[in-house]
Amino acid sequence: MRSFLCDRAKKLQPSGIRKYFDIVETMPDAISLGVGEPDFVTPWDIRSAGIRSLQRGYTQYTSNRGLKELRELISRYLQVRFQVDYSPEQTIVTVGASEGIDLVLRAVCEVGDEILLPDPAYVSYSPIVSLCGGVPVSVQCTAENGFILTPEALERVITPKTKAVVLAYPNNPTGGIMTKTELEAIVPVIEKHDLLVISDEIYSELTYGAQHCSVATLRGMKERTVLLGGFSKAFAMTGWRIGYVCAPTEIDKAILKIHQYTMLCAPRMSQHAAVAALAGGIEDGFASVENMRREYDKRRRYLVKSFNDLGLSCFEPRGAFYVFPSVEVTGLTGDEFAGKLLEEEHVAVVPGDAFGECGKYHVRCSYATGMEQLTEAVERIARFVKRHGENVPQARK
Repeated sequence: MRSFLCDRAKKLQPSGIRKYFDIVETMPDAISLGVGEPDFVTPWDIRSAGIRSLQRGYTQYTSNRGLKELRELISRYLQVRFQVDYSPEQTIVTVGASEGIDLVLRAVCEVGDEILLPDPAYVSYSPIVSLCGGVPVSVQCTAENGFILTPEALERVITPKTKAVVLAYPNNPTGGIMTKTELEAIVPVIEKHDLLVISDEIYSELTYGAQHCSVATLRGMKERTVLLGGFSKAFAMTGWRIGYVCAPTEIDKAILKIHQYTMLCAPRMSQHAAVAALAGGIEDGFASVENMRREYDKRRRYLVKSFNDLGLSCFEPRGAFYVFPSVEVTGLTGDEFAGKLLEEEHVAVVPGDAFGECGKYHVRCSYATGMEQLTEAVERIARFVKRHGENVPQARK
């Protein structure tokens, strides 16, 4: 019998993030620094709202766009917190920001369109571009320039087929951010080549020492920007699967049609929980978010210092909850380092090349886990580096 799979599905590679985690489940003493999921429980007032919605029998579909109350709150939240002005009528509630990424790429990608992606960046972008018939094009970002997109790097890869650029800041896996000045520097390139901007701002609440700036606030950019956001990271709501897309009217209408046919609507109880997450904290700030950010900051500083002390050069992240140390001095690639570390010390990290070729000699470590586990993980990594790090000065001490 012939194969019924399409070529796109055949060529699709499994997620690099998940590569080692079947093995982790067989190791009772394993420590995972892999999956980017907050170790905090969803705050009680949010959980309670979800429970109450079920108790009251709110188990039906909502409108395709999502609950009006939630869309109004998202619009006000973006305006107050980040000075971004999208109306509730330009907002669609999605099943996580991940659905939003899929929707916008389906809406804009013609076969052969080139979509520029920061390298390294979140693992889903490139496969989804390919599934939509587009061509993912990497834009090299390095620790030396803070893992940001620069005008020069963009110009080097733009062709007549280039249609859009993905901005993924704060960045997963590097923790890099782009300041207003850095964003302003790439705007002329975007306008010159008439590009769409797909701005994934899922980590916008998790920055350290700098306020997040959305590209949509810059002059002339809102009209060519699709903004993606969600509740998973800042509100510890990963399993609730609730996000949103804000887009210019023409793109918004196309996204809504695709959402109608593929997902219909986000879960109603999750939408009620999201209402509770935003209600009451927009003007005064969110205490639970601030508490998490303070704890992440402590862990961030601990891991950066620990890796640098081990001789593994580590860029200091300014957002999200990941560190992205270089392991090149050990003579191992990130993939080799991760495999051996899991086998020998039962610590799971993600090889950097899962996020793009520029991550070949890096690994990603999530600090969305407790300090006790992080401390033990660092001790195990130190033993590992001492065994394998003949070229690392600190490791020989």
